[in-house]
Amino acid sequence: MDWGTTHRRGYALDAFGACTTEASDDQGALTTRGRHAESLDAWLPTLCAPADCQIVMSGMVGSAFGWQEAPYLGPGVPLEALPQHLVHVSGHPQHYIVPGYCVRDASGQPDVMRGEETQLLGAVAMGLRNGWFVLPGTHSKWVLLRDGRVEQLRTYMTGELFALLSTNGTLAAAAQPAGTEPLWSQPAFADGVAAGAPGALAHQLFACRARVVTGTMPASQALAYLSGLLIGSELQDLDKSGSDQFHLIGSPALAEAYQVAARQLGSALTLLSPRDVILSGFHYIQTHKA
Repeated sequence: MDWGTTHRRGYALDAFGACTTEASDDQGALTTRGRHAESLDAWLPTLCAPADCQIVMSGMVGSAFGWQEAPYLGPGVPLEALPQHLVHVSGHPQHYIVPGYCVRDASGQPDVMRGEETQLLGAVAMGLRNGWFVLPGTHSKWVLLRDGRVEQLRTYMTGELFALLSTNGTLAAAAQPAGTEPLWSQPAFADGVAAGAPGALAHQLFACRARVVTGTMPASQALAYLSGLLIGSELQDLDKSGSDQFHLIGSPALAEAYQVAARQLGSALTLLSPRDVILSGFHYIQTHKA
């Protein structure tokens, strides 16, 4: 089960890893805080799962506000060792939580992930043991794997910034003045990608407003420009010298934006299905758990 902050998705797997039933709802780990057990018990019939079945959960359900906190693993633990590090949920011997990872950069700055490790384990189980993996979303993750180990981890608040800036403050006002409708403009997106050079992002963000108020860009194209700017900044900030293999695990809509931006900047992202990799990850845990 992928149990995030605001949503959860469950999969019932047979002995061969095939998904027999799946379901999702908006009962995330934060929404169900303090009543995770009751919420899960009420949801299991939706998955056609018996009350005494084995449950493996990943994501924010293992955070400080989740059901039970699962300590972060360090980069010394390979992804394929995750089944040996599952956390038993107190009082529920058949319930397990997959721990996340904490990785520090050369200066000692920590970065963390929860949930993505199960998708990455699935990719490794599918034979993809090396290269950069990007998992775009509210907080985009870039992870460098080396022989199935997490070597680098970088998180970008790209999705959250876009949501905040496009709905509140001066950029939102410039992008959606009264009587106008946002328009997706590929040229405006491309201009934003080109402007997203590493550093000084706060300055470049204001330039989005300046382009509108000076008549350089129609207000209806501002959100496309903003999207390109944020994604371009993310792509151009990353030092990709660690590998020449790039994989993207994400929804088709997000994947397309990242792939277009990557091609513009001279890279190519190979798309992997989020569903396929997480099912692969859960099946690996299912078959290798101690």
